[in-house]
Amino acid sequence: MALTYGDITKVETTGASEATAKQDKLTEKGVAASHKMAQTDYAKMQKYKAIILSAAAKAKVDPALICGIISRETRAGAVLKDGWGDHGNAFGLMQVDKRYHTPKGKWDSEEHLDQAAGILVDFILDSRKKFPCWTPEQQLKGGIAAYNCGLKRVDNYAHVDLHTTGKDYSNDVVARAQWFKKNGFQ
Repeated sequence: MALTYGDITKVETTGASEATAKQDKLTEKGVAASHKMAQTDYAKMQKYKAIILSAAAKAKVDPALICGIISRETRAGAVLKDGWGDHGNAFGLMQVDKRYHTPKGKWDSEEHLDQAAGILVDFILDSRKKFPCWTPEQQLKGGIAAYNCGLKRVDNYAHVDLHTTGKDYSNDVVARAQWFKKNGFQ
């Protein structure tokens, strides 16, 4: 697949914060914790592999990145209640926020993944415009952070996660995505 939006394997990452790692009662933090959480979600993620690969191909994003977001947002659907999370504000595997978008499809459908991947791509493209001097990998990471907190709240690369959930969203998603990339989601 052409790496239209940067190479996820080349994105710098510090991985999960201690607070995020503690959600799984992990003693480690950082990339090791992100990798462990991705590994925990791997079996459940297999159920969605076909639709992940299809949605990723249409959006021209790395399937591993979609996995990283699904793992971070919903633990491969495990934490959802009737397809909803975030106190009933976010829908589906990739958590489309109903306050900003009208969710499409069933919570675990390809239509949902198509919509969410499209939202992600829009944030990556907007990150490119806002930060033209960043490398494609930095712009990709900025877009991932913006997927969580909005592009207005992404100010600079050094503090890309300052306003994201757990102050580690893009770093954790990238580390999880890198694990999924090495483990069959390509």
